[in-house]
Amino acid sequence: MKASTRRRLVQGVLYAVFILVVLVVVLLADWDTIGSYFFNLEVAAETFPEIVVIAARNTILYTAIAFVGGLFLGLLLALMKLSPVLPYRWFATAYIELFRGLPALLVIFGFAFAIPIAFQWRPPGGSAGAGLMALIVVAAAYIAETIRAGIEAVPKGQVEAARSLGMNPAWTMVSVVLPQAFRIITPPLTNELVILIKDTSLLFIAGMALGERELTVFARDSVTSQANATPLVVAALMYLAITLPLTQLVAKLERHNKRGR
Repeated sequence: MKASTRRRLVQGVLYAVFILVVLVVVLLADWDTIGSYFFNLEVAAETFPEIVVIAARNTILYTAIAFVGGLFLGLLLALMKLSPVLPYRWFATAYIELFRGLPALLVIFGFAFAIPIAFQWRPPGGSAGAGLMALIVVAAAYIAETIRAGIEAVPKGQVEAARSLGMNPAWTMVSVVLPQAFRIITPPLTNELVILIKDTSLLFIAGMALGERELTVFARDSVTSQANATPLVVAALMYLAITLPLTQLVAKLERHNKRGR
């Protein structure tokens, strides 16, 4: 049998298996129960407008705060890791490895409960503030590595040219290296933003007041009060409405960077 014939045969079998699985799911599923429990339009209507003006708004707000805070802290950590001063490199490396290795949920729990108890400290913003601080700390570890990689990807000739013009190292970093590094790392930074949008769902562990609820907590509370899972589907659609444009932006930026290279 020719290789091309064998390849077409394998593809045909895979298509047939996929179609068979879809047919089995369609025929065995209880669509009446699924429709009434997950896609109840009356229950979905009752989540509006609060799911937009409170839950979605808070999700976007928490994401923006965590991303901006993580970006500034991550930039500082990246510069420390590239510093010729050994203690700075040690500290930045230890921080990055620690918070990249810990689950974000555990870090949020620590900031919301363990640290306040241990140090008799009340975080600004209460439980939501503690959760946001934890997200900033975790996001900074990942963003720091992304920025470091971007800085190291800038051609060394750019630095040498700037230094030959009399620029000092700090000004060379600010005016020459960082603008090019951020252009390189824009797609992965946007991916980090998308991850943060989903990570805001972990803030439930810290406890939320009614006006502080984000999409997941709002949907969970609505499911409890309505005894119906439709709010979860609505929340999922809201997440997709926020994240899909960003993922498309990432793809567009990656294509743009490839054309630029």
